[in-house]
Amino acid sequence: MRIHLLIPALFISFIACAQRPAQPPVSQKIYTPESLGYTLFWEDDFSGNVLDTSKWAVRGIGARALGYVTPRAMSVANGYLTLRAVKSNDSMLVCAIGSQDRFMTTYGYFECRAQLQQSPGQWGAFWLQSPRLSEGDDPAIYGAEIDIMEFFKKLGTDIVSHNVHWGPYGPGQHTTHGMQSYLKGVSKGFHIFALEWTPEKYIFYIDGYKFYEVTSGISHTNQYIIVSMELPNDKKDMEHAVFPDAFIIDYVKVYKK
Repeated sequence: MRIHLLIPALFISFIACAQRPAQPPVSQKIYTPESLGYTLFWEDDFSGNVLDTSKWAVRGIGARALGYVTPRAMSVANGYLTLRAVKSNDSMLVCAIGSQDRFMTTYGYFECRAQLQQSPGQWGAFWLQSPRLSEGDDPAIYGAEIDIMEFFKKLGTDIVSHNVHWGPYGPGQHTTHGMQSYLKGVSKGFHIFALEWTPEKYIFYIDGYKFYEVTSGISHTNQYIIVSMELPNDKKDMEHAVFPDAFIIDYVKVYKK
């Protein structure tokens, strides 16, 4: 087994988690939220030309990893949210938005249609976070970080990663370890990344194909949505980065039963 090291979406410290070998879908059956018994509950299709602040806020403005989070690296236009990675003088700028205190929920089917970034340095991510994550180890009470999708292009152009972390950030944090999904062509054009979260399990999907079911670290508390462009902590990981780059989101939707 070949071991890869990465920094999870929220980790701006020193934790590294081994990635599992990439796997194809578990079957060729294509699922939709409707076929699974879900109906649309919440959405943002990014119409207009500004971020809808009743649904989102720019998250964590300021220094993060090797760069800075700033609204300057974000735009809403023509029905898309664009999160950029850009250079400004000697600085690298990125952006993240989150629905904390605006929309938080427990269980459901979470879906994002997006076009992934093209660089192997920075990466796009779609994830759920608990506002109480740092308070304790029990995910049922304190929630989890659920990485629905992260695209570390250095792992391969057709590989998308998923992960679940729970407990306070640090060397003792619990993790499922990175789960890698192989889907040919996923780095080109728009694709749908989704999570089905029930009281019993997490199920990860790409374009309706089921890749992983996880029964560890199940949160039973409200969580909020984040979409972000991330930077690593190690400059070596930016050796082949290309600027500018963009993570382009068509929509984010949440379905409920």
